[in-house]
Amino acid sequence: MKFMVIVKATPESEAGQMPSAELLTQMGRYNEELAKAGVMLAGEGLYASAQGARVRFDGDKRSVIDGPFAETKELIAGYWLFQTASLQEAVEWVKRCPNPDGGQSEIEIRQVYEFGACGGELTPELLEQQQRIAEQITARQ
Repeated sequence: MKFMVIVKATPESEAGQMPSAELLTQMGRYNEELAKAGVMLAGEGLYASAQGARVRFDGDKRSVIDGPFAETKELIAGYWLFQTASLQEAVEWVKRCPNPDGGQSEIEIRQVYEFGACGGELTPELLEQQQRIAEQITARQ
């Protein structure tokens, strides 16, 4: 099972403040543990929302909203992509993570829909298309 592990933003991360050398060292050790265990598929930090944008959809209309965005607690500062046998295993790995903020912080874990999980909605043509896309991605890595 794949899980997106979402590190929530803080006022400091939204201000562009980089983590301390100590936290980066701790996170590096944690990432090495994840990689050695075969759990970590990907993971990176994100720039503050001031350097991002949102595209809002309203029917056929599209509008672009430039950052920064309000409600820091709803923003994402970084992520991991885990491969584990269960949600509980992902939770156990996240509980071992260094505290990203030092004070109160939160990391969210969400299961990723995997290939073929859409059931009857996925026609043979759509399955074939998804397979081609996966092959193209793999070829570029």
